Order: sequence, then structure tokens, then C-alpha cells
Amino acid sequence: MYNGTDHCRLKEPVIMTIPPCFSFLKKNSRFPWPLRQGALLFAFTAFVILPGTAEPKKELPPLLKVHEAEIAIGLLQREDLPLHDSYALQQKLPARIAVVTQERPVPPKEEPPQKTVTVLTISAAGDCTLGTDESFGYEGTFPASYDAANGDASVFLKGVASIFAHDDLTLVNMEGALTESTDRQDKTFAFKGKADYVRVLTEGSVEAATLANNHSYDYGNEGYWDTFGTLGKAGVMPFGYEESPVMLIKGIPVGLIGINDLTGGAETQLIAELEKVKRKGARLIICYFHWGTELEPYADENQRDLAHLAIDHGAHLVLGAHPHIVQGTETYKGRRIIYSLGNFCFGGNSNPRDKDALIYQERFAFEDGYLHGSDGGTLIACRISSTPYYNDYRPVLYEGAEKERVLQKIADRS
Repeated sequence: MYNGTDHCRLKEPVIMTIPPCFSFLKKNSRFPWPLRQGALLFAFTAFVILPGTAEPKKELPPLLKVHEAEIAIGLLQREDLPLHDSYALQQKLPARIAVVTQERPVPPKEEPPQKTVTVLTISAAGDCTLGTDESFGYEGTFPASYDAANGDASVFLKGVASIFAHDDLTLVNMEGALTESTDRQDKTFAFKGKADYVRVLTEGSVEAATLANNHSYDYGNEGYWDTFGTLGKAGVMPFGYEESPVMLIKGIPVGLIGINDLTGGAETQLIAELEKVKRKGARLIICYFHWGTELEPYADENQRDLAHLAIDHGAHLVLGAHPHIVQGTETYKGRRIIYSLGNFCFGGNSNPRDKDALIYQERFAFEDGYLHGSDGGTLIACRISSTPYYNDYRPVLYEGAEKERVLQKIADRS
């Protein structure tokens, strides 16, 4: 209906409503047309203008409805009436009378509800040994490097901060104990460090660490649980063996599983832990294995079987460590397997011959909380030290030819 503010230009007297009057004059044809026209002009005078022009002299009453269309019947005194969005029905009405139509507004089309999209960026790196073996002495060791930093623990992972500081979750393999225990196990290498060394991880933006490896019990049960507690109190989620937490990251439940294949029974434990995190509601599941053979460049059949088993039972990403060098990768059923990430911030060797390392990063997209897909992952080539001549325990990103060399090495081993 007309609202008193929307106008179309007629510039002439307009008949608004009162159809009985119009009908009466039409039927009484004994009245000459000029008289009938004059009567109408006398009785119903109004002016209609377009928005932006002068105000109308009189406010228009509601328009007539004909077949549900709103109309105004105007008497035309000139032939040059600009009808704009109007049209005349000359065959229905007497000469010099026009019908101006105003269509009903079309209701806006309802848009489908928008889905909530969440993207999680996951980064993973390899072996972190924040300590040393007591047989190594002091010079050149991780403790010596830490002391030289004068309390600035951020220097150790500063070279990869551009990666870790901008993701949603960073995972590493924590090899060794953070403990004061003296219960050294009878083995060739046993690694431990001070509890304060955990700051390397927290100030380096590492949020989770697997303890499922062959060095987390280097100082017995006491050393293991000291490490577990130190990590947790610092805000780094410990996981592995029968501890499979589900972290809530940007509203998405992420399950973390750590499996040490070197102790046997990995298949049974793997399936049990996968079922556990699924019962907890995990919608993204990451499995981090300790497997394979040290310094072996190629994944063996057992590694491949375990990786496939994990994905068959619900894992979305499979990571690996223990060989201390990078191995190849695989895509199985659309999901990624990184067989060995190599060393990273590794205090277990002051000058390893192979200093190449790998950060793996993958972005997972969720719609309304459910996994929709991923970007397929990115391999980021690194060196475990800021210098190629010895290990200063400060990993950096490779660039240029060195980056391409490492990526080609991984491709050749895949």
C-alpha cells in the first residue's frame, strides 16, 4: 500500500479510491464528459511527485487494488505524462485516463545457513633431547649451551619461530628425562636434564610432546613421571603409552597417541588407544610412533604396516621418529605418513654427521566441527644447528639449494 513517502510523477489531478463516485459518473452518461471530468477534478485534487523533488501538496490516500495490484487512477490533462515505471490500460478505461501500477515488494530470498569453518594448523618435529649423557662431560653439550644463553631459553627454537608461533599445535618427540633422579638405567646412552630446560619448549611454542620412546625411562619410573609432571605443569601436553589425551583446540577435540614399537605389542596398544580417543570424542587423531632402525634411510615393512593399521582404524596423521635421520613419506587412503622426522633440538650428539631435519605441517579444515579435508601437508627442510660445523642445538630453516637438496632426499626415500 502507498506509504506517503514513495512517489511517482503525475503532475495532474489524480482520482484516489472512492470507486462508487467514479462508477456513478460513468453510468450517468447524460452528463457531458467535460462536466464529469470537472466534477472529478473538483472533488479529488492531488499531486504526486518522485523522491528528491518538492513535497506533495496533499498526502495521497491508500491506492486501489485491482487483482491484488495497487493502482492510482489519474486524469491526464496533457499527453506528455512521464509514466516511468507505469503503463496505461487505454482499452479498459475512458480516454485520457491511465492506470499507474505499483508492484508488491518481493520478499528477500532466504539464504541457506552458513557453515562454521575452522582450520587447525598442526606442526610436528622430531627428537628433542634437552640434556645430555653424563659420560659426555660438559663442553659442547646442551647444558653448556643452555648456561651460555644466560637464561634466555627462547634462543634455541628462535630459528623456527616463524613456523611454530603461527600454528595451532606443535608436537615433538621428547627423548630423555627432566629429573634430578640418580637412578640411571644400565644402557649405553641415558639422557637427562634439569626441569628448567622445559622452557626451551614453552618459549619455542611447543604444545605437546610424546614420551613413547626408548629414552623416557632412562632414569626409571621416577625420571619418567618427573618429566611427565614437568611438561604438564609448564603447559606442554605429555602423551604416549597409555596416556592418550584429547586436547580441545579452537573448539575441535584432537586426540594424541604415542606408540613405542621397540617394546613390542604395538598393534594391540595402537588399536586400544585409537578406540579410547574416539570414545572421548576426538575428531582429529594424530599418532606419533617410535619405530624403525637408527640411521636407516628407508622405512621398513613393519613401519608401513603399523602406519596403515593406524589409518585403517581412524588416525588422520601418522608421524615417526627414532632413526635420527629423515626418511620418506607416504599418502595412504588420502592421509599422510611421515616415517621419520629426524633429530631436532637434539642434545644426544654434539656433532652428528647428518644434520638434516624436517618439520611437517598440515592444515585441517572442519565444517561445523567435523573434519572436511586438509591441504595435503607441507615438508619444511631444516638443519638441527645454526652452524653446519657442530651442533649448537638451535635448529634453523633451510633455504635455496640446501632446502631443495633435503626435499629431494626425502622424495628419493619415499
